[in-house]
Amino acid sequence: MPPRVSRVEFRVRYAETDQMRVVYHANYLVWCEIGRTDHIRTLGSSYREMEERGITLAVSEASLRFIAPARYDDLIRVETSLSRVTSRTLTFDYVISHAESGVKLATASTSLISLDKSGRVAALPADVRTRLADAVGDAT
Repeated sequence: MPPRVSRVEFRVRYAETDQMRVVYHANYLVWCEIGRTDHIRTLGSSYREMEERGITLAVSEASLRFIAPARYDDLIRVETSLSRVTSRTLTFDYVISHAESGVKLATASTSLISLDKSGRVAALPADVRTRLADAVGDAT
């Protein structure tokens, strides 16, 4: 059974912070990408393998809710789950927290659309869609 939630941890780098050593908001989307690519890997594939098969995934929607600040050198945990799979789209949900204290810092969601090599919307290959949908429990 594929994992429903994957976790990745890393430290906030100085370059990700502003003058007050608080993480700049756009970096949370980078952290979501780290969580997403790691989660796809735990489901038996990688972005690289998907691209080699002619599948690219483009973010079509992103939502972030900030709860508390992350600061320089904090140990961050990103928990990622796949909440929806359709023939052409994937939706991922994230919980970003301080790994040592457990304080929730942000929640996020991204939707990605499958594109072919020419950049046109394309259906995900059936085997990929099935493998990913197994991590959600259903396919639409």
